[in-house]
Amino acid sequence: MQGKVEICGINTSKLPVLKNEETMELLKKARAGDMEARERLIQGNLRLVLSVIQKFMGRGENADDLFQVGCIGLIKAVENFNTDLGVMFSTYGVPMIVGEIRRFLRDNSPLRVSRSIRDTAYRILQMKEKLMLESQREPTVEEIARALDIPREDVVVAMDAVAEPVSLYEPIYSESGDATCGMDQIGDTKNTDEAWLDEIALSDAINALSDREKRILNLRFYEGKTQMQVAAEVGISQAQVSRLEKNAINQIKKSL
Repeated sequence: MQGKVEICGINTSKLPVLKNEETMELLKKARAGDMEARERLIQGNLRLVLSVIQKFMGRGENADDLFQVGCIGLIKAVENFNTDLGVMFSTYGVPMIVGEIRRFLRDNSPLRVSRSIRDTAYRILQMKEKLMLESQREPTVEEIARALDIPREDVVVAMDAVAEPVSLYEPIYSESGDATCGMDQIGDTKNTDEAWLDEIALSDAINALSDREKRILNLRFYEGKTQMQVAAEVGISQAQVSRLEKNAINQIKKSL
């Protein structure tokens, strides 16, 4: 991503990199109204945006779109960063960039969330940004819940509901080049190979029965009729129905 790649008309291999001391000096000038310092500050932290959007690639989103949205988060971080707290700019900037991208992905998600949960999520995000401005760090779930005077569970549910969907085929673990995705961790206890083979064996066993035996089993176990009702419909005695039914079941058991 950070090689010779053109994003939004920018050659990412030629982006400048600022040292922490330079960043802090430019931040002070930008806060004093120096627009040139503000521009240099944004340009010097575009690689920060690139490093963040790499985490969101592979989900069908356009890299240019993610980069532009990430730049909005960077600009917000530049405008709101407090140099008096003595923390690195990246510590504050990365969560701001991530938050802006997540908001973009949430608003453009194909999944539909109820209005009440979405409104709660917006309130949570606004409070999260406010607390970040005050403390220059990402607030905990408990701090957000306390500030909004809502249960912690409501915060978790709302944020989960508006989180961007993740593909089951996205790698979640990788070792020695062999990636493991979410789909690999999901088991189907119903449609297993054993159940599939049992179905085939049962089907073959039933097909080996006579037409009369098949009909009796169908009337008894699919239509739920009594032996008396089956006898009347087939035109034989109840004893014969009982014998044929028992014989058919024994043949199926032997086949299986």
